[in-house]
Amino acid sequence: QLHLVESGGGLVQPGGSLRLSCVASGFPFSAYSINWYRQAPEKSRELVAVISANGGTATYEDSVKGRFTISRDNTKNTVYLQMNSLSPEDTAVYYCNARVLREDFWGQGTQVTVSS
Repeated sequence: QLHLVESGGGLVQPGGSLRLSCVASGFPFSAYSINWYRQAPEKSRELVAVISANGGTATYEDSVKGRFTISRDNTKNTVYLQMNSLSPEDTAVYYCNARVLREDFWGQGTQVTVSS
């Protein structure tokens, strides 16, 4: 059974950094691109970053370009999201997502709160 488990969220001050992790199991991880989404209170879920199956290509939502970096370690079935220069507008639940055989799978999410 496919599982995605996020970790690494927490409370951080504006300007701070966090690194999120997503550990995957139950499917051929290295064959699939992986996405990070986020959902802020009373807002729809938005795509933040995407990394290709081999890690060679990464794309970002405009508001996080230059601050966030997505990466992966296919030997550990893990995707990371390094988040720097965090602002209160980055406060959200962050989700890892994989589309496998045209079906979307989601982790449980990890809360990121940016506040002084």
